[in-house]
Formats: sequence, C-alpha cells, structure tokens
Amino acid sequence: MIARLRGQRAGLSGAGLVLDVNGVGYLVQATPSVLRRDSAELTVETYLHVREDALQLYGFGSTEERDLFVHLLGVNGVGPKVALAIVSGSTPADLRRAIALDDTARFEAIPGIGKKTAQRVVLELKEKLGSAVDVPAPVTDLVARDALVELGYSVADAERALAAVDPELSPEQRVREALRRAA
Repeated sequence: MIARLRGQRAGLSGAGLVLDVNGVGYLVQATPSVLRRDSAELTVETYLHVREDALQLYGFGSTEERDLFVHLLGVNGVGPKVALAIVSGSTPADLRRAIALDDTARFEAIPGIGKKTAQRVVLELKEKLGSAVDVPAPVTDLVARDALVELGYSVADAERALAAVDPELSPEQRVREALRRAA
C-alpha cells in the first residue's frame, strides 16, 4: 500500500492533483485540505484503492482524514467517491461529533448520500469508533443549526454562522444573533 507521498505539485486536472515524486507523476484524488496548500512541495497521506479494473490513489491532509476515509469504506453502500465527499466536507473532529450525536442530517446534506446511507454511516461508525469519538458539542448547537437549516441555510453555512455566536446563549438567541449578523 502507498501510505504517503512527498513531492512537487505538477498540476491539477479534473481527475485530481498530479504529484511529481522523483520524476513519477502520481494522480491523486485529494481532499480540499490538500488542494488548498500552496507550497511547492507537498506531503500527502494516501490510500490506494484497488479495484479489478483500476488502481486509484486518494490523498488526505492528515492521518485522521485518511483513517476516517478507511472507516467509511467499511460502511455498506459507501464507496471511495462518497467517502471522499464526506471527508472533504468537514473536519474529522466535526464528523466524529456528528456520529456521536446521531446527526444524520450532516451526512444527508452531502450529495450522493440519502437518508438510509446516512443512518448506516452513523450506526456503523458509532460502533467502530467507540470511545475514540470526541466529546460531543452541546445539543443546543444542533437545535440552533436545525432551525437555521429550516430557514434555508445549508448545514455547513448554518454551522459557520453559529460558530461566530456565543455558545452560552439559548438556541433561540443563537439563531437570532446568527440571522442578525448575516443581515
């Protein structure tokens, strides 16, 4: 297995990042945390997905992202493209928190994931991750986030809006403050 690559950014294409490692160009489908890096030399944690008809490299900004990706591949109905989309959408800590809180809405908001797949992801990963899951955020965060989602915000936008608001406020006050700041 190819676990890590270090090399020069040789370019980007629709298929991913081309990483030049000692004259060999590796095509890596990478998370945004890798693609945002602007340094000439990159170190990328990788996962080699072997299929009957292809070998595909997936790249991650940290071992935590890669480990979560591997766990996601073990969930029935989740392939590498969906797992990459999940890991690309949030930090590993946020995803672990969503799993600990049975927050299927976070996963349903990702293109390619329906309600049943989101439920399977939460159920199966909660069992696998066990005590490795971080202490969950207060339930009031979910109440406030869900209220903003009902008002038309995406899950990610609602969480960004709430991140700038005092977490000690009640859910109603947090929603009002987030809306006030957005106006």
